[in-house]
Amino acid sequence: MPSARNIKLQDQITGKLSRSKVAIATDFAGIPAATLTDLRRHLRANKMEYKVVKNTLLMRSADQVGKPEVKQLLSGPTAIAFGYDDPIAAIKVITDYLRTSRSPINVRGAAMEGRVFRADQLAMLVQLPSRQVLGGQLVGQLASPISRLVNVLNNPLAGLAIVLQQRVKQMEAAPASQPSE
Repeated sequence: MPSARNIKLQDQITGKLSRSKVAIATDFAGIPAATLTDLRRHLRANKMEYKVVKNTLLMRSADQVGKPEVKQLLSGPTAIAFGYDDPIAAIKVITDYLRTSRSPINVRGAAMEGRVFRADQLAMLVQLPSRQVLGGQLVGQLASPISRLVNVLNNPLAGLAIVLQQRVKQMEAAPASQPSE
């Protein structure tokens, strides 16, 4: 029978896991408390949460919310970073912070959209542009042939308009240059 404290912790983990779009597992053993506090502060500023969890509670929560892939990230003492917005941006935030702060915290992997990504795969994911940039590139690629077609169709009309305008200017200038009688 779980204790009241564990039930409360599991409910908290279940809530965080159900709202999150990505769960990033890290090792935290042997890390100074000040380092963990600084990491939590940085993640909170980026709309993320970082929580040291008991593996058994996280396994129960993962089953409860229908995210069994999270259980694959568990081995030994675990801390989870929960990302609630763009999952790739969340992964970038934590990996960039750990790299720039030279923190000894090790990222094990991440679970998102029903899949588990290991640390080496995460390194490739963080090199991808953001979803907004990719969307903009896609729209640009799709619009390019259409805009070129519009230019090709518009060029003869533009050329005709220029020729007619020059002819109008010639005709306007011609009466003024004729000698008066």
